[in-house]
This record gives sequence, structure tokens and C-alpha cells, in this order.
Amino acid sequence: MWNEIVNNETLKEFNEKLSYFHDSCIKEIYYLSGAYVDENLEMYPINDCRNLRVIIQCQNEDEPMIEMEFQDLKYLKLFPMDPHYTCEILDSTILLKEDCIIWCDCENEKNVESENDARIFICAAKLRWRSISGYMGNKKFFKPVK
Repeated sequence: MWNEIVNNETLKEFNEKLSYFHDSCIKEIYYLSGAYVDENLEMYPINDCRNLRVIIQCQNEDEPMIEMEFQDLKYLKLFPMDPHYTCEILDSTILLKEDCIIWCDCENEKNVESENDARIFICAAKLRWRSISGYMGNKKFFKPVK
């Protein structure tokens, strides 16, 4: 069941349920643009979907794994840590704006408008999320094409 972030109340419930993403990590990311080339090599070059799905795993007994879907993606900044550093998320900020929602992996006190301190910065028109079970560990959620 999908849960939509639509106001400050649903945002607060989401943040509290995930402990503000403390001790969590991004496990997988999947992006669907809407553009494609069909079997006749004709192109549909319009990004009319722009959905980003992010799988998060947490050290949280109540909610160890979730999927977030950012709809009508406006912006994605992703600077993954190299293998010499840890990539856990210690805190996050989610802002509801008039025309978008912003999620980033920096503290609430920081100015996320500038995004300078964020390794991950996502801006989209909408955000919804759901609990996932059965895929903890390194099992892939988004299945590769065979």
C-alpha cells in the first residue's frame, strides 16, 4: 500500500516512522523517463514520466525497508561515496514546497536550498512511499533483465 506525503502531518509521520533516516542507506535506485525507441527504431523522445524509485534499508526494527517513489522528477544530484568511506545516512531533510518536495541527506539545520552539503538531493512534484519486506540484505528488489 502506497502512502503519500501530502502535508506536514503525513510528512511528520513518515519522518518519525523512519527515525529521520538515521542509520539507513540507499540500496537501489531505478529511474523511468518515459522516452523510448520502439521495435521499428522510431523514437518517442518525451520525458513524460520522470519517476525515480529509491529503495532504503534502515537499522529500524519497525520499518527496516521502504521504497520511495518521486513522481515528476525535477532534479537529482547523486554523489555516491567511494568504497573507502561509509555511505550511511545519518539524518535527512524533507521540505514541502508550493510546487515540489525536496529530500536530501543533510541535517535539518542546514540550508538545503543551496544543496551544498547534500550527497543526495532529490526534487520532485510528489513523493509516496511503501513498506517492503522479504528483500533485506543484498537481494535485488529491481530485477535485472535476463
